[in-house]
Amino acid sequence: MKLIIQIPCFDEEATLPETVDALPREIPGVDVIELLVIDDGSQDRTSEVAREIGVHHRIRFPRNRGLAYAFKAGLDASLRLGADLIVNTDADNQYRGDDVRALVKPILDGDADMVIGDRQVGDIAHFGLVKKKLQKLGSAVVRQVSRTAVPDTTSGFRAYSREAAMRLNLVGEFTYTLETIIQAGQGKMAVHSVPVRTNAVTRPSRLFRSIPEYVGRSVGTILRIYMMYRPLTVFLGLGGIVLFAGVALGIRFLAYYFTGGGSGHVQSVVLAAALLGIGVQIVVMGLLADLIGANRKLVEDVLLRVKRLEAGAEGEGRPPSDTA
Repeated sequence: MKLIIQIPCFDEEATLPETVDALPREIPGVDVIELLVIDDGSQDRTSEVAREIGVHHRIRFPRNRGLAYAFKAGLDASLRLGADLIVNTDADNQYRGDDVRALVKPILDGDADMVIGDRQVGDIAHFGLVKKKLQKLGSAVVRQVSRTAVPDTTSGFRAYSREAAMRLNLVGEFTYTLETIIQAGQGKMAVHSVPVRTNAVTRPSRLFRSIPEYVGRSVGTILRIYMMYRPLTVFLGLGGIVLFAGVALGIRFLAYYFTGGGSGHVQSVVLAAALLGIGVQIVVMGLLADLIGANRKLVEDVLLRVKRLEAGAEGEGRPPSDTA
């Protein structure tokens, strides 16, 4: 059983040594533990520091490509390196390294495909009241959309089985946290959560500049991913509302018409016809989107088979060509 702990980094030379030092070197049920650093275009000595402190594998991008891209590159590299388990953690030492053991246990026991560390956001001292409320609200929305019971959906401290990592196909560029949960839940994977501890904050978040920006981009991510997996539900809902409005206006006109006042409400007929036409078009778009979704599932099945073949052929090889 091989575990690879991947650490996406962007200008983390100051905190990376402490983060790596806290990670476990032995875990019951795991034979090999290796570390992978993904340097996402750092302008400091992150890659050199990773080499100096003995990180086993390193990937370095010449320019910053974003957290989601770095995370995905780490998964791909870990699979090619033969990982049976993959843990993702932040380079700013936000999480307690010892809790890696708790993260991987449900997967080792065969109870989970994906495990997310629950930071117990309400108890984190450096989180403001507004941030705590937004985190709880956002997690509730993601739980509903993904059909999971994850209490802390934005936690980046998480573990994946080999099979789960192969099934994930990220399309967003902002963050992987919400997208992977929705994909896993909609894909019928077993998603568990375990309590984890956090350390004192070392620096402000680099993922977003303000809470409104984060909320806006997160809402966009949730809507896009949900529409990818449930297009018919979304379009039928929208189309049904428009059709209902059109029918209601038509009934209103008929009521006036049969009571002798129809001549003054011709605009209701025009608007009803327009709404009915728009509603039908939305429903048809939903049917087409559902067919596209079925095709996407076939493409994902093909990608999964390709990944299995590549992982089998390259399981003992090197990571991708841009690995240091």
